[in-house]
Amino acid sequence: MSSFEDADTEETLTYLQITVYHPGQLNSGIFQSVRFYNRKKLPSSEVLKFGRNSNICHYTFQDRQVSRVQFSLQLFKKFDSSVLSFEIKNMSKKTSLIVNNKELGYLNKIDLPYKCMVRFGDYQFLMEKEDGESLEFFETQFILSPRSLLQESNWPPQEPIPQYGSYSYCSTKSTTPTEMDENQL
Repeated sequence: MSSFEDADTEETLTYLQITVYHPGQLNSGIFQSVRFYNRKKLPSSEVLKFGRNSNICHYTFQDRQVSRVQFSLQLFKKFDSSVLSFEIKNMSKKTSLIVNNKELGYLNKIDLPYKCMVRFGDYQFLMEKEDGESLEFFETQFILSPRSLLQESNWPPQEPIPQYGSYSYCSTKSTTPTEMDENQL
């Protein structure tokens, strides 16, 4: 029997590509500690933390505007699924995290879609996931974009998100308040 026959079956890994952009990325060295264009294999139990504290975070940004821990990504497997999914959690008490125009406050988390835009401050992260078979490991790779991801990918601009209800795209000709009788509605 050869070693080829005894070898473990090779499984594909779940892969998360993260394309980043910040308007000051060339001058300020914000991303100097991020290794771009290298795939990194990690155990699926690993919780990825992003922020400015190098003792806690896997990926650090050299910017005082960033929280010590800004956000985290954690793998999980849905009950009725055979593939791994990511959840993203806002870890910043001061800054909301915008995920595809959904605002996450401190400690809020949601499932990360297969392709989404994550933003806070001037930071833009395009996250794209590919499914794999392995439940033991996953891979990440960072790509640095020379242009704004919002313009490049035709993502909708960041709009204020109402706490209750939905967006209202009506316009009024008058900019001053108008008094109305309740029977006029």
